Amino acid sequence: MNIIKRLFRFIFKIIFWLVAFSIGMAFLYKYVPVKVTPLMVVRYFEPQEQSLRVLWEHDWVSLDHISKNLQLAVICSEDQIFLNHNGFDFKAIEKAFEYNKKGKRIKGASTISQQTAKNVFLWSQRSWFRKGLETYFTFLIELCWSKERIMEVYLNSIEMGKGVFGAEAASKHWFKKSTRNLSKLEASSIAAILPNPRSNYIQGRTDWIIKQMVYFGVLDYPEKDEKKVRN
Repeated sequence: MNIIKRLFRFIFKIIFWLVAFSIGMAFLYKYVPVKVTPLMVVRYFEPQEQSLRVLWEHDWVSLDHISKNLQLAVICSEDQIFLNHNGFDFKAIEKAFEYNKKGKRIKGASTISQQTAKNVFLWSQRSWFRKGLETYFTFLIELCWSKERIMEVYLNSIEMGKGVFGAEAASKHWFKKSTRNLSKLEASSIAAILPNPRSNYIQGRTDWIIKQMVYFGVLDYPEKDEKKVRN
């Protein structure tokens, strides 16, 4: 009986410290640049032909140094209700569930917040366990970060090509300029890479994103206490 009590006490302590550590990391990253993510490390050590190897490219920049064109482009491309939800697009999740039951797949079920949580705290392989942790971390960052901070971390950590991470590195890699100087077309081209940064198709999706940016209008982040849920 004492052994069982000790075991439960031990498990409780582990869970407690893991939760405390995760909350501490979330609050730390609310203020501190995220210079390294699990995916960056995994990509760096993946087996590659030496001639095709791309060095790890990543330059952290603050949100006010990232083109509003790019911020709007990724919202239109990845998560058009980003400014209004609390981390989850339940309609998209429901659609994905229904399509997957039929053996089909749909893009766009994960929000920018979910992708940020996954990129910063977790690994890339899909599993129900990882999805559960992704839900937890998404809730956590939505609770303590502003939408601007989520966007800032997202645009500094997302994979945008082989060995290329973040908006600044992508802008310099693809267009030889700083991300703050990206045009609407250039920003849309970078956003078009995001669904699959290791594929080469972009033109059709770029055109679609530009149209969505026109429909969306001006990008204006809400105050933290004025967020609305529209699911």
